[in-house]
Amino acid sequence: MKEQDIQAIHQLLSTPKKIAIIPHRGPDGDAMGSTLGLYHFLLKNNHQPVVISPNEFPDFLAWMPGSETVKIFEKDKTNCITILEEVELVFTLDFNALHRVGEMEKALEKLTVPFVMIDHHQSPDNYAVVTYSDTVFGSTCEMLYNFISFLGKKSDIDQTIGTCIYTGILTDSGSFRFPKTTGTTHRIIADLIDLGVENTEIPSLLYDNSTYSRLQLLGRALQNMKLLETSKTSYITLTQEELDSFNYIKGDTEGIVNYGLSIKGIVFAAIFIENAEEKIIKISFRSQGDFDVNLFAREHFNGGGHRNAAGGKSEVSMQETVRKFETLVAQLKL
Repeated sequence: MKEQDIQAIHQLLSTPKKIAIIPHRGPDGDAMGSTLGLYHFLLKNNHQPVVISPNEFPDFLAWMPGSETVKIFEKDKTNCITILEEVELVFTLDFNALHRVGEMEKALEKLTVPFVMIDHHQSPDNYAVVTYSDTVFGSTCEMLYNFISFLGKKSDIDQTIGTCIYTGILTDSGSFRFPKTTGTTHRIIADLIDLGVENTEIPSLLYDNSTYSRLQLLGRALQNMKLLETSKTSYITLTQEELDSFNYIKGDTEGIVNYGLSIKGIVFAAIFIENAEEKIIKISFRSQGDFDVNLFAREHFNGGGHRNAAGGKSEVSMQETVRKFETLVAQLKL
């Protein structure tokens, strides 16, 4: 962070404030880890923070400290809007454009209080008075660790805050396998473990909690996988009917796209998931090496993200979406 931004944050937090902390719609481990980590930090420094998520977060994150305090905008719009109208400061974490909060965007746009952004995605919008944005980092949680340290408050990071930060780093780094995992990342992890963070328990809480239905859904997804071998690409489709038949709940499809990328010789993987309520096909892209799925998602599927992990959406049928994808992939040189 720039020195002037650090001083601006010091000024903003110099007196106790009512503060809203916002993750992106469909919050993942990094979004929940960073918002809850910041929540506990601000609480420790005599502020009145509240995390307001645009929609429900996955069940496998419900064990995280403070998750029971999170307000869900979709479920309680009137109360959440009232809270937003009373706050004096807003932090947005793990996203950099207000449209990423969905319907909640209108409520945020009406606010006249300062916004602070902490995020690691490309091309940030300019709605914040302080923008801490850096694509070098593999997670917003790693940036939150730095953010607290920049404020001279590193000693405030305790086991609770550390657990939140660890969770976000773990999930967004693909369990420390993704390219942006650095020596500094591991040194932060070592520091968190020394603070008492349960580094052996957290992966189990995140990944060893499957239901029978979820495993059946995974089986169907793998059955649906298609290989475009000449294009070094794989993709998976899941229709709304298939989701319903396996009692889908939010979070059940998390990580499935990575199975396609695990196949020898595959450098580009996608998953297409029908959402009948929103009338869209939700898409996740993953890649290995130099292929930029962020650019691919932005250019063709109204999305974006990182070089090797991005998302998008399609407003036409599954069949039309897949046909478009196959046509585009055939033109790539992977």
